Amino acid sequence: MVLFENFMKNLKIATRNSTLALWQANYIKNLLTAKYNDLKCEIVPFITQGDRDKTLSLKQMGGKGAFVKELELALIERRADIAVHSMKDVPAILPSELEIASIAPRHNPRDAFISNKHRQLSEMPDGANIGSSSMRRLRQIGLQYPMLTFSDIRGNIETRLKKLDSGKHDGIVLAVAGIERLGLSSRICEVLDENMCVPATGQGAIGIEIRKDSDEIKELVVSINDEDTFACVSSERRVALELDASCDLPIGIFASVSGNKFSLRVFISDSYGKKIIKESISGSYKNIREITGQLLTTLKDKGSKEIIIQKSG
Repeated sequence: MVLFENFMKNLKIATRNSTLALWQANYIKNLLTAKYNDLKCEIVPFITQGDRDKTLSLKQMGGKGAFVKELELALIERRADIAVHSMKDVPAILPSELEIASIAPRHNPRDAFISNKHRQLSEMPDGANIGSSSMRRLRQIGLQYPMLTFSDIRGNIETRLKKLDSGKHDGIVLAVAGIERLGLSSRICEVLDENMCVPATGQGAIGIEIRKDSDEIKELVVSINDEDTFACVSSERRVALELDASCDLPIGIFASVSGNKFSLRVFISDSYGKKIIKESISGSYKNIREITGQLLTTLKDKGSKEIIIQKSG
């Protein structure tokens, strides 16, 4: 193919070194090689700060960037051609040299409840403990089930499941997509409705980051882009950017497309669950930008900035 006449080396794919991240990198590799039979790909794993440090919170490590900085540096220094990310790990602001060029079809964006004792959150007794490091999950589940208690849990999916199995928690909450990608669907007890627990920005989506000057590579990765997923995640990231949202804030932002209908919902809470904003909007798919702007205006009118400033202070 003409596209590869000047592209004589292997496509180097930067990824985190976890089992899930490697699955995602190979998923992207397989999508590309299925489309371009002559394409050669090399998976280049990196251990990020977020993978190394299991004690500090993401806020203490500087936020979501803790899981992508090493990959982005490899791109900038041309040690990799593309970087594959879970889009929920990608900060709203990227280095000036880089861009998200393509997002694969989104997998299930919802959260899953997992327990060895109970099949649903509603069956949990008073005082039962849920392990979660996500303020977003903690706040939304706590509002629905105030009798539950919560404790922090860190580590990859396998580590968190081991902690659950050891009896440290009565249940844990993880992203459905990650569990399914690792072939662990049988562990899921309940998939949480996205209205009850609004997902995180980009959850369930796998994105490809490239250098802005890589025209040939951009043409390559755009060929596997899912337009609906890209539009939804872009809308979510726009809201996150405008809100100055970070991983330590109880914020859920989720966009979806059904036919010609675009829907966007947002959950924002203060630290104590006393000040809560939960809004949704829908309209024509062709008006995504305008619809997103309308919701941002509504959030601002209802005091979203005040909650963010208070939490950041």
